[in-house]
Amino acid sequence: MKIAVLQLSTLPLSNQKLDEYLKNCSNDGATIAVLGEYVLNSFFKELVKMPKYMIKEQSKHKIEALEQFSITYNLTIIAPIVIVDDDKIYKCLGKFSKEGSIFVNQEFLIDFDHWNEDSYFDNEANSVVKPMIFSHNGFKIGAINGFEMHFDSIWQAFCKEKIDIILLPSVSTFGSNQRWNEVLKTRAFLNNVYIIRVNRVGKYDDNEGSLWKFYGNTYLVNPDGQIENTLGEKEDYMIVDIHKKEINDARENWGFQKQLQKRNLI
Repeated sequence: MKIAVLQLSTLPLSNQKLDEYLKNCSNDGATIAVLGEYVLNSFFKELVKMPKYMIKEQSKHKIEALEQFSITYNLTIIAPIVIVDDDKIYKCLGKFSKEGSIFVNQEFLIDFDHWNEDSYFDNEANSVVKPMIFSHNGFKIGAINGFEMHFDSIWQAFCKEKIDIILLPSVSTFGSNQRWNEVLKTRAFLNNVYIIRVNRVGKYDDNEGSLWKFYGNTYLVNPDGQIENTLGEKEDYMIVDIHKKEINDARENWGFQKQLQKRNLI
């Protein structure tokens, strides 16, 4: 199976660029396309300064476009998006396909002093995590937004569902790339899954002396925990190949799932 990964900054109001990218993805044989965080919407620090009606219109415009593109190009599109509903604002992960659209609220939100999504968005803190999970072309796929990769309960939920591929849109900055690399290599190896990390690019100037640079470096991690197919720091896209045999071989070689199955833990 081929999956397209789009390394972009916040898209303009016009959907021409997105249309062209998704057309190319389809022509290259991809059946899934993944976008990074704050690509459909403005970056968080800009978003909090916008009136709610503007956020709602921004999202509505992109949702309508992705619903149409998913049908036109026969793609399943995974993309983070902000939803405004009944005067509340939710940070979600959207799945757009010819079968329809679904939106799953992000479970864990950044709550740092300089970047506090948790206090801004109205997502509820649930006692049981329920990340996005779906089947596609014989693969079982999970999807989460970037910050959620830090939490074991997310990975336990994926493990119980015997997920093959994790789609991971992110919005990483401030020189955090090496830490992300090590964490995701470990997560991929211990679960013998593919992880596709799709990081956004671009810059945000906070006018207080800090320049937020989103460094890209989108990549695929294979089920043996090795990074492959890395993009650079500029806007770009690529197609990655996913092989069921590589997943099965890694699980047979290392036997981690067998140990859990013997104890009825999955």
